[in-house]
Amino acid sequence: MVRSILWGGESWLNPHMIFTSRFIEELGQLTENDGKVYTLEELRKHPVAAGEAQIVFGCWGTPQITPEEMRELFPKGEMFLFCGGTVQNYADMILGAGMRLFSGWGANAVPVAEYTVAQILLANKGYFQAARLVKEQDRAAAKSYSHSFPGNYRTRVGLLGAGMIGKKVISLLKSYDLEILVYDPFLPREKAEEMGVALASLEEIFSECQVISNHLANKKEIEGILNYGLFSRMKPNATFINTGRGAQVTEGDLIRAMEEEPGRTALLDVTWPEPPAKGSPLYTLPNVFLTPHIAGSQAAECERLAYYMLDDLKRLLAGETPEFEVKAEQLGRLA
Repeated sequence: MVRSILWGGESWLNPHMIFTSRFIEELGQLTENDGKVYTLEELRKHPVAAGEAQIVFGCWGTPQITPEEMRELFPKGEMFLFCGGTVQNYADMILGAGMRLFSGWGANAVPVAEYTVAQILLANKGYFQAARLVKEQDRAAAKSYSHSFPGNYRTRVGLLGAGMIGKKVISLLKSYDLEILVYDPFLPREKAEEMGVALASLEEIFSECQVISNHLANKKEIEGILNYGLFSRMKPNATFINTGRGAQVTEGDLIRAMEEEPGRTALLDVTWPEPPAKGSPLYTLPNVFLTPHIAGSQAAECERLAYYMLDDLKRLLAGETPEFEVKAEQLGRLA
């Protein structure tokens, strides 16, 4: 039986929210595992435990080390299963150490997509600012404002990026009678047609869609790609949703577009910097709604991350093709 090890670390999240007792028990039926979640310091103090492991499970908070340190720590390591979302910060250290890399990004896509779809449906009804106006005791204004929205029948929704999260959003939106436009340079037209969406440019999406939701990959070269030239095209009552990456937004340009047209709305779960700098207008603009990066997995949802990786391990041990392996050539397309 192969040996596995659980590697946690210091983070906002207790690793036992991911590596639950139920998960550890099931892992123990597949591999030799002592049930302990190690920190980096503990792994260095227990070289035998680390040195014998062929399979390493990591999670949010697992430290980033060099490929050389990784190979020294896990000389028999064959694969690293990351029970989290993006692996951009771990790819060099794992692939550089000659290990196969797997990610639970598919599991993290589920709550992000659910969160996004909920916001899209509410945004198409004018919910967010209408709710604010009612609290300001201006019910007539709230009702008038909400009646300027088309609702959720044949309304155009724009998605930026059709990766794991974008595809999940598309799948969930199929229950509704909406028209979906997608900007994604990596999505072939034939695939888009198969998914029931229409490819469009960024300019077309910002000009024509009632809601625009960002799910672009986390790449340095597209930082600031969402700028005033796009935000200024938004309809007078359009909504911009960002559950992706804050650095892709030129913050001052978004603020300018929101100030120029108060009927527009921005729903920002991510910003750059995060949280916004003290004194940023994002805190005070009445048409900007901030949440503290909560779209991804939290509480009970975190266990799903570990189970996605456990399922891939089962496929590997059965000689089947895994679903969530990340290879070097994929990194440019992943969030």
